[in-house]
Amino acid sequence: MKALFYDGVETLRHREADMAVPRAGEHLIRVEAVGICGSDMHAYLGHDARRPAPLILGHEAAGVIEGGPRDGERVTVNPLVTCGVCAACTSARENLCPDRQIISMPPREGAFAQYVAMPEVNLVAVPDDVPLDKAALAEPLAVSWHAARLALAALHPASDRRALVIGGGAIGLSAALALTAMGVDDITIAEPNDTRRTYLLDTCGQIAVAQADGAFDLIIDAVGYAATRAEATARAAPGGVIAHVGLGEDTGGLDIRRMTLQEITFIGTYTYTAQDFRDCAAALFDGRLGALDWTEARPLSGGAQAFADIRAGRVPAPKIILNPHA
Repeated sequence: MKALFYDGVETLRHREADMAVPRAGEHLIRVEAVGICGSDMHAYLGHDARRPAPLILGHEAAGVIEGGPRDGERVTVNPLVTCGVCAACTSARENLCPDRQIISMPPREGAFAQYVAMPEVNLVAVPDDVPLDKAALAEPLAVSWHAARLALAALHPASDRRALVIGGGAIGLSAALALTAMGVDDITIAEPNDTRRTYLLDTCGQIAVAQADGAFDLIIDAVGYAATRAEATARAAPGGVIAHVGLGEDTGGLDIRRMTLQEITFIGTYTYTAQDFRDCAAALFDGRLGALDWTEARPLSGGAQAFADIRAGRVPAPKIILNPHA
């Protein structure tokens, strides 16, 4: 099969790879659509020691099962593989499983390939009327669905629920869509990139600004740099909640004194639970997350150029979806 390999810093090559082989309890998936994630970009830039070269990246996938009793079934993939028996897994917090694995990180190759093998429990059936390029958005949408759910659960019931999302990429936009689906109607996205901000305004119908002003009851940091954490703690209203999703850099930015004096809740959020993934997929399928028309399609063979274009800020769409068979 053909796959897009991360071979070193800012180096991707589309070449032959060993065929994916399902293990016991797994299915072979013909990948029809796979998105480029911010974590893929971190690896591409050499900023993620968990993803050493050479490696097949990619974990936002949808496709068709080949072989077995579910042959021909259209599915979207939950890429987080967990043990199923630890305290985290048995308490429905699978994302905290100490033995968790995710495709695109050793020992599991990713989905920037024509085929990938996944456990039965990680597959969610896709209705016939939902295109697979939209079904591939279930993974990034689920990340934000999880963050929005936790943030709203922590917010005081008397709050005005005025929300700020920092970052207008796929996770930031997904956070705004998840909050909307959960009943929040005052949402601002802070996005400094002019091209991206215009796209959010004109194509996605979002309120997007270069720099936020005022105080917000709920903030989702979808970037995760010291500067965005500083912005989050400065903009959080007294008694507000910050949900931190982005993994831009490890340290800096938090105003701990202000967070303490103003009782600001800070929540680190990582991926999603299995139930979050299923709930988010259901919302995607029934239209609660909008038209999802904010992607750009490219062939997997053009993946290297797609990464370079994202790196250079030349891509207005929040998400590029690659087709391994185009």
